Amino acid sequence: MRLSIIVPAYNEEHRLGRMLDAYLPYFARRYGETFELLVIVNGSTDHTADVALARQSDWPMVRVFVDPRPIGKGGAIMIGLEAARGDLIGYVDADGSTPPAAFDALIEAIADADCVLANRWDPASTITPPPRRRRVASRLFNRLVRWLFGLRLADTQCGAKLLRRSMVSRLRPELGITRWAFDVDLLYHVRKAGGRIREVPTVWHDESGSHLKIVPASFDMLLALCRLRLLYSPFRWIVSLYDRTLGPWLHPPWPPPPPVLEISRSRSAAGHPSTDHAVGKSRH
Repeated sequence: MRLSIIVPAYNEEHRLGRMLDAYLPYFARRYGETFELLVIVNGSTDHTADVALARQSDWPMVRVFVDPRPIGKGGAIMIGLEAARGDLIGYVDADGSTPPAAFDALIEAIADADCVLANRWDPASTITPPPRRRRVASRLFNRLVRWLFGLRLADTQCGAKLLRRSMVSRLRPELGITRWAFDVDLLYHVRKAGGRIREVPTVWHDESGSHLKIVPASFDMLLALCRLRLLYSPFRWIVSLYDRTLGPWLHPPWPPPPPVLEISRSRSAAGHPSTDHAVGKSRH
């Protein structure tokens, strides 16, 4: 298998279909049977899974995973990283903000790198800017990442990234942050492992219908970054103290994971996904 693309999807019934209808024919033409697309439906209360399942009859490379817990984008990607079979493993947002050709540019650019990032802030990028408040929050977040982690990267939060399988295998046991700081955690470990990270210009369009609420999200992102920095410092005991005291109040723990995370390959006569395979439990 040459390529695996992971698509984390939370309540994306209105946007996922357009994204799949763009990505599937594009990459099927380019890679044929050596390409798979994994839709990881997490915590959704709408028909996101049905949208993905509806494509399986025409596109057998689509694999659908459903986890009913609100595990977030990072948790969904971790499920995908465990299940992906490609030599190159990437992930991209379900809203279609990154066109297929822009994601393909990451593959073309990987060369001797271990990880390739789409960089919306490169002067050569073509983007439809998000609202001003989101732009300001994004740049402040980037400055914090540079200061706290020494990651001299322009855009850690763009949804399009690509890694070599060899690097993913080294990272997976180390990853445990599945909320706002997941991308930073991943890139921090790539750099810590001596991996080479390359940023490339991209095409990106801000899509309407986002579930992001900028004020509470900004607060959560700040907490997530501080928590992550403490975890990788001599002061990690502060995180343990927080988890025992304030943590259960501010971030209630998720319910226990299901026995398996199912890959749905077909639809049963009753209209429910059938189970052909299962993967292990995700970390959080």
